[in-house]
Amino acid sequence: MTSIRFLSVLAAGLLLSANAVAQPPQVAIESPWVRASVPQQQATGAFMRLTARTDLRLVAARSDVAAATEVHEMAMQAQMMRMRQVPSVALPRGRTVALAPGGYHIMLIGLKRPLGAGEQVPLTLVFEDAAGRRSEVGVQAPVRALGAGAP
Repeated sequence: MTSIRFLSVLAAGLLLSANAVAQPPQVAIESPWVRASVPQQQATGAFMRLTARTDLRLVAARSDVAAATEVHEMAMQAQMMRMRQVPSVALPRGRTVALAPGGYHIMLIGLKRPLGAGEQVPLTLVFEDAAGRRSEVGVQAPVRALGAGAP
């Protein structure tokens, strides 16, 4: 009888631990959107504003509309604007960080189909805290027409 009670307590503890790990981070995601694409276009960008309640880092993203989804930065290097993948974007507690054209953004690479204005693109954002714990948040980002600016 004691071993059954011990196993019950152990199982309950494991479930509580699993739920604690699965909790989404404390991040507000505002105005997500994806730039529309045209046939044969292989990549496009996703943009939004992120505000974390604790110090976090955006370390990855995923979407089923592309073969690869990466965190990128546009920056001036030797008087030329260059884009590169970055390992993470710091999200200091309480400070809004913009993922915007010309700066940090999410690249959707190897598009599986053209993305048209008005449709919704599912994105999964992966965050990491100072202790290395990761959590994920799903976002539905509307596609905005080519030439449209940020909302």
